Amino acid sequence: MKLILRADMENLGKLGDLVSVKPGYGRNFLIPQGLAMLASASNLKVFEQERNKLQAKMDTLRADASGLAGKLAAATVAIEVRVGDGDKLYGSVTSGMIADNLEAQGIVVDRRKIVLEDPIRTLGVHEVEIKLHADVRGVIRVMVCRQGEKLIDAEPAAGDSGQQSAETEA
Repeated sequence: MKLILRADMENLGKLGDLVSVKPGYGRNFLIPQGLAMLASASNLKVFEQERNKLQAKMDTLRADASGLAGKLAAATVAIEVRVGDGDKLYGSVTSGMIADNLEAQGIVVDRRKIVLEDPIRTLGVHEVEIKLHADVRGVIRVMVCRQGEKLIDAEPAAGDSGQQSAETEA
């Protein structure tokens, strides 16, 4: 099925690209969501008339995402968790916990856009990527600490390096 994209799609193409997709994906998702239209001579003419308006809309979304990426770079998320023997976390830090903490700071991010390649199961500072737009990604620092104490040290170590240096000095 040949379609004309009406928006930038991360794994499919850019605005205005002619793409070939499976019929079910096009008919059941792309066309009803307004992300694409059938590739025909009449639709090509209609798309060329709408192109400037759609491009301006996409540029606005990209600019908003870039602004949010700047806010995220300046923000730090501190999450307190319960810890057992040997600094082992009970459970893990989830994208929902990160999104809730960001929302408390006044930054609204959908939890499904937070990319956790592996679950966070250690104490320390972790960098987490957030998909804001097809072209824009933000990075946020997540500090995981024991319940009842705050992490003051903001070095990008993944938990163990700060504890080892403290033990060798003592």
